[in-house]
Amino acid sequence: MSLFSLLSVSTSAMRAQRTRAEVIVQNLANAETTRTADGGPYRRKWVVFQPDAQGSPFARVLADVNQPQGVRVSEVVDDARKPEKRYLPGHPDADSEGYVLFPGGNIVEDMVELMNATRSHQANIAAMSAVKDMIQKSIDLLR
Repeated sequence: MSLFSLLSVSTSAMRAQRTRAEVIVQNLANAETTRTADGGPYRRKWVVFQPDAQGSPFARVLADVNQPQGVRVSEVVDDARKPEKRYLPGHPDADSEGYVLFPGGNIVEDMVELMNATRSHQANIAAMSAVKDMIQKSIDLLR
């Protein structure tokens, strides 16, 4: 396994975590959105990751079992939780009984997920930095 393939693994993970962070921020921004273009409240979204082989297409054909696996976003899915009902009779989106549907979710949970995505991104930066240092040491040994 080459050091350069390790860089591509970390790069794929950073790309996936950036997408995850963007989706979480979208969830936070729409935490109180009661009406969307579809007519109902905003539906929270989650990112689904999937393993992804790294390297060039030619290398994938000739790869052995130890080929490094990166990660990619396979899909972004809607949260299956039911919307939260709040009694707000004066709200423009209230039904005939005075209830308004809000996105089901927890802002604290979203913040923890965002911190997790940030920490994962930072860990991949540290891994890339370690690989870069190993490559630099290898070059120094050849001099």
